[in-house]
Amino acid sequence: MSGHTDPPARQRVVLAQRHGARIVRTRVEVQEQTEVGDAMIRGLVRAQLGLAIRLAVVVAGSLCAIPLSTMLFPALSDYSVWGIRLPWLVMGGAVLPLLLITGWVFVRRAERNEQDFTNLVDD
Repeated sequence: MSGHTDPPARQRVVLAQRHGARIVRTRVEVQEQTEVGDAMIRGLVRAQLGLAIRLAVVVAGSLCAIPLSTMLFPALSDYSVWGIRLPWLVMGGAVLPLLLITGWVFVRRAERNEQDFTNLVDD
């Protein structure tokens, strides 16, 4: 054959940049539930469970402190505001705000845990 052509120049083929390859690999690990993906999901579940347990201990401790304080200091039971004894007033007036604040904190921290997990998977 008369026309001798040079072979095409070698080109380096790269799957993706390092950052992009990690994103794809991490997502695949989580979606296919490989050992690494399973460990990542277990870490998220463990973080959420730890958060729930810590907040439950705070709420239970706070709620148990009210009757315990009246048992240790009986003089507290003698005080009354608007005809309502102090322990009942505290139990009635402090429980709902305590539960609302605890729920708000839980949702915010749980969303932060999930956002951290998403950033870990996406970065």
